Amino acid sequence: MKSLLVLLGLISALPCSLNAQTTLRIRGSDTLGAKLVPQMAEAFKKQASAVSFDIAAEGSSTAFTNLASGSAEIGMSSRRIKADERALCRAKGVSIQEFEVAWDMIVIVVNKNNPVGELSKKQVLKIFAGDITDWSEVGGSPGPISIYTRNTSSGTYRDFINLAMKGREYSRNSQKMAGNEQIASEVGSNANGIGYVGLAYAGSKGCKVVSIEGVSPSVATVKDYPYSRPTYLYTNGQPTGNTKAFIDYCLSPGGDEIVSKVGFVPMSKMK
Repeated sequence: MKSLLVLLGLISALPCSLNAQTTLRIRGSDTLGAKLVPQMAEAFKKQASAVSFDIAAEGSSTAFTNLASGSAEIGMSSRRIKADERALCRAKGVSIQEFEVAWDMIVIVVNKNNPVGELSKKQVLKIFAGDITDWSEVGGSPGPISIYTRNTSSGTYRDFINLAMKGREYSRNSQKMAGNEQIASEVGSNANGIGYVGLAYAGSKGCKVVSIEGVSPSVATVKDYPYSRPTYLYTNGQPTGNTKAFIDYCLSPGGDEIVSKVGFVPMSKMK
């Protein structure tokens, strides 16, 4: 009888042991997944050392395909879920829950040697749509404008169309990049380059931030800057266990500190 009780005790303890070793799979946005969420994960592991993370930042659209297929516990997105993505998840039995985690600003950057320091919203639209093709048309030195954008799986790619381009598509001569770092690198090495990055990348080497109608992107101007937007974490249903604990941490004062440190705008500043 004693041996049986010991065995039953070991079996009852097994699920807790397995739960303690949970790996949280997080998929989606490069804007969130390149810096912010990994730093959140490192800080969280100091409180819950048995939890491990598997993070892949391949674009916001992958957040929802992975949630739909059950290959992620958390999806990261720099834009709100679209109706067709919600429908896909619903068809797979996935009930989407949304958590606003931080605000970002889509920052227009040019090469540091470019004399242009300010653009109007109309000029930004015309440059990225391909109507303005030479820097001399906006007060710069003569030279063909090289446009760098995110790729089509990126939430920022679509957000910029909605926020800055009034629904128009990008110039067919624009070059699509995988992430913020790639855009910053191209603009930093091309005297005629222009692109957009998240606020966390505003200080990238070789780049200069362009103000928009006199408003420069910063925490203080987040409500006035025209290309500000919220960013999100998504789960299948109300999160539980380690998934809930991690999201709660992201939304806590400790998470807010990391948001500020990385270069985003914390939710506490949006109230």
